[in-house]
Amino acid sequence: MNTELFEKANRWLEQDNDEETRLELTQLLQKAQSGRQDALSELQHRFSGRLQFGTGGLRGPLQAGPMGMNRVLVSQSAAGLAAYLQQYDAEPSVVIGYDGRKNSRIFARDTAEIMAGAGIRTLLLPRCFPTPLLAFAIRYFDVSAGVMVTASHNPPQDNGYKVYLGKANCGAQIVSPADEEIAALINLQAASDIRDLPRSDAYAVLDDEVLDAYIERTRTLVSTPPRNLNYVYTAMHGVGKEVLLKTLNAAGLPPPHLVAQQVEPDAAFPTVEFPNPEEKGALDLAYRVARERNAELILANDPDADRLGVALPDGEGNWKPLHGNMIGCLLAWHIAQKAQQNGLGGTLACSLVSTPALAEIAARYGLQHAETLTGFKYISRVPNLLYGFEESLGYLVDPDKVRDKDGISAAVVFLDLVGSLQAQGKTLQNYLDEFVAEFGAYASSQISLRVARLADIPRLMAAFRNCPPDSVGTEKVVHLQDYMQEAEPNDILVYRLANGSRMIVRPSGTEPKVKVYLDVQGSDAADAERALAQLEKDVKTMLRSDTYGNLNC
Repeated sequence: MNTELFEKANRWLEQDNDEETRLELTQLLQKAQSGRQDALSELQHRFSGRLQFGTGGLRGPLQAGPMGMNRVLVSQSAAGLAAYLQQYDAEPSVVIGYDGRKNSRIFARDTAEIMAGAGIRTLLLPRCFPTPLLAFAIRYFDVSAGVMVTASHNPPQDNGYKVYLGKANCGAQIVSPADEEIAALINLQAASDIRDLPRSDAYAVLDDEVLDAYIERTRTLVSTPPRNLNYVYTAMHGVGKEVLLKTLNAAGLPPPHLVAQQVEPDAAFPTVEFPNPEEKGALDLAYRVARERNAELILANDPDADRLGVALPDGEGNWKPLHGNMIGCLLAWHIAQKAQQNGLGGTLACSLVSTPALAEIAARYGLQHAETLTGFKYISRVPNLLYGFEESLGYLVDPDKVRDKDGISAAVVFLDLVGSLQAQGKTLQNYLDEFVAEFGAYASSQISLRVARLADIPRLMAAFRNCPPDSVGTEKVVHLQDYMQEAEPNDILVYRLANGSRMIVRPSGTEPKVKVYLDVQGSDAADAERALAQLEKDVKTMLRSDTYGNLNC
C-alpha cells in the first residue's frame, strides 16, 4: 500500500516545476520512506483525493500534492477548463485576473499559457486587481469565461481559482451542471502529465483600458457626493486601494484617510489573523486611525475587494461594525428610493441566510423580492435584478456592470448615500433610526464553528438532521426546512422559533467551518439586541451539548 503511495508522490514530483513545492514534497516523501509515521500520515492525506472543483471553483492551502493549491493542480484545472470552453463556445475566449496572494500571478500566467496553447483567445489583466474588475472585464470584452486567482478573505496560507461564464451566462459564477462538467474534464487531465500540455505565450496582456472603463461606469453611480466627509479606508492588505481611490477621484468623492499598514497588497497579511472585515480584530488598526482622525465613518474591503465592511462610532469613543444585513438594508433603501424617483422597477434579491427585512423594503416601494440559495452565483441570475446582497458583506449595486458582488461599487454607492443624507441635514445615525421607524427593528448575528478536519462538517450537519432540536432555550422550534429535500438540494437547515426568530445552519462554501445564522425582530433596536443576545446564548449552550459534540463556541 505504501509502495503505491510513494509511486503516486514520485509521479507528481516528476511533473512539478515549482522549486518550493518540489522541495516540500521531496522532503516529506523521504521522511515517510524512512519510517516517520507523522510524515507518512501527512503524505497519505496529501494523496487521499484532490481538491474538488465546484461552483466556487477551487480553494485550499498552498501545498504540494493534489489536495493543495499548486502549479500542477492549477495546470490540470486550466486544461480541463480549456476543454470545457472549446465545447461551450465555437470561438472560445477567456480573461484572467489575479490578486496579491502568494503564487496568484504564477497561477494566472500558467492558466494563460495553457489556454493560449489550447487555441483559446486569452487576455490577462496587467497586474493584481480586485475580483470585481475581472467580473467586469468578462462582459466588457464579451469573452466566453473568466478566471480569477484569489482566495478572497481566507487565511494567508490559502489560494483559490474562481470561474465565471460569459455569453449566455452574462459573466456570472458557474452553477450546476457546469461545475460537474468542468470537474469531469479536469479529472481526465489529472490522469496525464502536465508536461505534455501544449503551452503558448500568444496571449494578450491588457493595458488599463478595462480599468478606465470600469471607473467611468462606476462614477455614474454617484448623484450626490458628500461634502467634507472625514472617513477612513482599509484595503486589508489586499488589492482594493488603486481602483477605489481612482474611482473616488473620478466621481468627485472626497478621499479617505488610509490605514497605512494595511493599504498595500501583502500576501502574509501581517496585521490580521483572518483578513476579513467581519472577523474580530480585523478592523482594530482602522479604529485606531479613526480615533486619531476623529473620523465619522470607516470603509473596509476584503483582500480581493469584492466585499465591503462599514463601521461607525458609538459617540463614546468606541467603534462598532455594522452587520452585513444592516449595510445591505441601508443600501437597499437608498437604491429603492432612487428607483422610485426615476420611475424604475426591478427586483431586490438576497440569499436565504440574509435578513427578511429586504422583503419589507421591496413591498414598500412596489418592487419585486427574491430569496435565493447562498452565493452570488444565484443572486446575480435573478431576472430583472435591481440590487442584490448577502449578509457576509457582499453587495451587487450595479447588475448591468458586473454579475457578482463588488466592494468598490458598493463603497461608492454608500458614499452617495452619505451625500444624500448630508443634503437633507441628516446623519447615518438618523438614517438608522428612521429605518427602524419605517420597517421595524431587525438584528442578526452569526456563530462560526471552525473545524480542524473537513470531515467534521458533514458529521455536525448530520447531528443537526438526525437530532433536530425541539427548542432553543425556552423557544419551541415550530418549523424545520431541510433544503436537501428541495428540488435543488442544498446543505442548509432553517429552524423557525415560536417567537418569530430564525436559526439557519449551513457549511461555509469557502472555509473549514459551519455557520449558524441568527435573525430576530424586536419592538425597537434595544429590544431586538436583547433578543439577539439571548438567542446567541441559548444557541451556544445547545452547541455545547453532547448531541452536537461539545463544540467549543
